[in-house]
Amino acid sequence: MLSRTVRGASAGQFERRLTMSLAGQWHRISLLVILALAAVLNFTGLSREGYNNQYYAAAVRSMSQSWHNFFFASFDPGGFVTIDKPPLGFWFQVASVKLFGFNGVALLIPQALAGVLAVALLYYLVSRSFGCVSGLIAALALAVTPISVLTSRNNTIDGTLVLFVLLGAWAVLRAAETGKLRWLLLCAAFVGLGFNIKMLEAYLVVPAFGAVYLLGAHVSLRRRIGHLLVALGVMLAISLSWVTAVDLTPASQRPWVDSTTTNSEFDLAIGYNGLQRITGNHSVGGSAQPGLGRSPSIGSSAASPGFLGGSPGGGPGGVAENGPTGPLRLLDIQLGSQIAWLLPLAILGLLLALWQSRPRLRLLDDQQRQLVLWGVWLLTTGAFFSVALFFHTYYLAMMAPAVCALAGVGVVALWKEYRREQSPIWWWLPVAIVAGALVEKRILAAYPSYSSWLTPLVLAACVLASLVLVLFRLRVFENLRTGVFAAVVATLALMAPQTVFAAYTTQHTEVGPIVRAGPAASGVSTGFGRGGGGFPRGNGSFGPRPFGGRVPGRFGGGGPPSGAGPPPNSGFGRPFGRGLRGAQVNTKLVTYLEKNRGSAKYLVATSSSNAAAPIIIATGIPVMSLGGFSGSDPILSTATLAKLAKAGEVKYFMLGGGGPGGRGSQTVTTWIQQHSKLVTVAGTELYEYTG
Repeated sequence: MLSRTVRGASAGQFERRLTMSLAGQWHRISLLVILALAAVLNFTGLSREGYNNQYYAAAVRSMSQSWHNFFFASFDPGGFVTIDKPPLGFWFQVASVKLFGFNGVALLIPQALAGVLAVALLYYLVSRSFGCVSGLIAALALAVTPISVLTSRNNTIDGTLVLFVLLGAWAVLRAAETGKLRWLLLCAAFVGLGFNIKMLEAYLVVPAFGAVYLLGAHVSLRRRIGHLLVALGVMLAISLSWVTAVDLTPASQRPWVDSTTTNSEFDLAIGYNGLQRITGNHSVGGSAQPGLGRSPSIGSSAASPGFLGGSPGGGPGGVAENGPTGPLRLLDIQLGSQIAWLLPLAILGLLLALWQSRPRLRLLDDQQRQLVLWGVWLLTTGAFFSVALFFHTYYLAMMAPAVCALAGVGVVALWKEYRREQSPIWWWLPVAIVAGALVEKRILAAYPSYSSWLTPLVLAACVLASLVLVLFRLRVFENLRTGVFAAVVATLALMAPQTVFAAYTTQHTEVGPIVRAGPAASGVSTGFGRGGGGFPRGNGSFGPRPFGGRVPGRFGGGGPPSGAGPPPNSGFGRPFGRGLRGAQVNTKLVTYLEKNRGSAKYLVATSSSNAAAPIIIATGIPVMSLGGFSGSDPILSTATLAKLAKAGEVKYFMLGGGGPGGRGSQTVTTWIQQHSKLVTVAGTELYEYTG
């Protein structure tokens, strides 16, 4: 009896200790749950995604074949033209391809992993200054932000860029805390590496980083300014190291730089990937005459209007994709569902947190430094995306860390003010909850099938929670747990719609160069493809494509081309392998070209990179893109093309199906038609060079 009693007491003590231990570790357990959720959203069903953006997928296959292609970010295995971005983000994909074979999942693993790491890093940054509750809310918000989930499941490299700038945020906060130059230089290095991922997009965080160190470092003002100048030099040196190396390489020994008229990476960084993103002058040149076939002379002014055509801001990347510019652009039908769910909560929370910790003319403390960091980050990115005339919707991933961090900080700041005795603004918390619900109602209005149940859910939960909070404050009841429960319910309710949209993104495949998170908005027409332009549909054809052009369950047109076999060394049969999924090619045409190409270096020459990409993915054989991504780059003159054809470098030309704007140069087209015979193979017109 005694032993049984002792054993019972021991068991009871063990259970109590275990309960206390778990209670003490609740924040770590919660973080693990959030990271698991992020992993599920980012990794589940990656095999359904195919090759996503085939332009970049083809480049990774090419870069994996030689060090020359690897370094210069060559689009094609022959090293003829580059892609329109620097190589660093794609080097991670090349490494993954080397480990798992060339397949769609291998391309996506680096971005999916970067998304999970970004969630963990954001928790660490926010929680170290504002506590674990703020950190957990911020981490959860980022894990379920639709645009972040999308970029974590896509072979564009915005998710990788977000991880690098978050690492820069960690380094600059350490620099401000310690006043040590080495931490600031590490921050500069991360931003410089970010530049080598997506060029000037990485610099959107530079004002925030500079403000944190200038206002918050515990060293003299003179040293702060000196340190910032040194860091600026390091950032520029790392940023420009690769573009300088490329531009110093003789043009004959490297690929043509895509999306430029000058064959210069500096031009690409400052122009197409820089100032043109704000001005909307996103053409490769500026003339109405196509530039394909013009001599690649430096400073040529007569080039093509590019694949976007039309008025600035009117095509993909502009008004049609992102809505008209203005202070409320982020809440419009195009952008609201991607990033704006928690934006009101973030802004109100930032204002309140700044008021609660007003600095009073002294150096900033840990919390104030973070408020400067996330506040300036939000202001800079918000201003850019509100006025820029040429960007793609998925670029909004750069804004997500600031929105989510401030949402986490804001909820706790609002709660503290609500609980503070004699606070004249305790009502900010219930008002912020209702305001957030009304904004989400506005966003959901464009999605009737989701609004029919999500809007009542969010409004009911938030209104009831606000009412409970008001009654608690008025002492109608005094059970604190009821108030805490109401605040938690309201916070989760505000995250519910974006969680649903994130889950939709996981369950539905997004293909093509223009991708969006969540379902398609009702009654929205992008204007893509009007006037003969158009963007690829899921099946590789061109024409108008509505927002949210997703394919449930499978990819693209529903399966690999008939008779398509795996490309050599594709990793087919590996656990991650999906072979040709997403690469839509005419296999009879490819078979004919392989059989008849003879000793030609290039399997075929196409009008644009988009027409060449599926063939490169399927075969791994060099394909010449005469006009680059847009089909209008002035890569070759007719004399140069004639020289290549006579030397047997290229034998076949495919002028149709050039992709978004593969209009080509009339002079080059005329030359090809005059010196070739027309051959029709499997319904496709080819021109075979005859001399």
